[in-house]
Amino acid sequence: MDRRCFLSRVGRMAAASGVALAATAEAGEGLPDAAAAMPTISLGKHRVTRLVVGSNPINGYSYLGSQMDRHMSEYFTVERTTEFLLSCEHAGINTHQFSDSASGKGEAILRKVRERGSQMNFICLHAEREKIKQTAKKTRPFAMVHHGGVTDRLIGEGKSREVHDYVKAVHDQGLLAGVSAHNPDCIRRIADEGWEVDFFMACFYFLTRKAFQKPGEQPPPPETLEISYPFYRNDPAAMTEVIRQVRQPCLGFKILAAGRMCANEEMVRNAFRFAFEHVKPTDGVIVGMYPRFSDEISENAQYARELGKLPAA
Repeated sequence: MDRRCFLSRVGRMAAASGVALAATAEAGEGLPDAAAAMPTISLGKHRVTRLVVGSNPINGYSYLGSQMDRHMSEYFTVERTTEFLLSCEHAGINTHQFSDSASGKGEAILRKVRERGSQMNFICLHAEREKIKQTAKKTRPFAMVHHGGVTDRLIGEGKSREVHDYVKAVHDQGLLAGVSAHNPDCIRRIADEGWEVDFFMACFYFLTRKAFQKPGEQPPPPETLEISYPFYRNDPAAMTEVIRQVRQPCLGFKILAAGRMCANEEMVRNAFRFAFEHVKPTDGVIVGMYPRFSDEISENAQYARELGKLPAA
């Protein structure tokens, strides 16, 4: 079977699973027992699976260069993304973190998924305070989170008040308010200052180091050429230390280092194991998936069930 034929068959399989899920929802039936066993945490009054499906691949952000960005963006059409999210739900993942974008792609996807009977929870990653009400009305998330790259930049520029005002504005809409960051010190500072943040999104890799360099400070040149962003080996330990210290739930993201920890099954499993062993029982992970060449949905869901199990009460 050539690759084109293979991908066509995969697409038909994904569509079939989506149709089956929609029929199940219309009939009022529950998810399979295996899916129901997915461990969950609380974000406000919402029960959220410890594995949340992310949106970077959907939006064409690979962190592996422009060609891979285009590869992902062309694959994730609105129709194919709809089937993808329905398949995630069928596998037991009940929450999707999406990003609001000028293209309107996210809004169209959420509308189609809901029309198919989905009961998924949606978290919106966002940064424009003046557009909170408009975005919330269009996409109907249960939570909105201040974008991590913008958080890091504003705090690095001494403008943390803008981030805090965003949190307050989200609460004014009756939604849960979160803050995302790549710099562990940003999360530590917000927690120490007692902001009314409901949860954090915490990147396992400090990708915005340059924004926090002191004037005139010149870091040593890297020994290898960088691909978009540098991923430092010891960053996950630094971020998870902070995650364990803050009282709020945290959703760790980039636990697979944007594909750099995906060379084989053992490497992926170890990354999931590290994540769940180094965060609190009240925390989860956000993982972007690109199921073009393997069934990453089922694989990641199984890792979350096995390695993210919570201790018996």
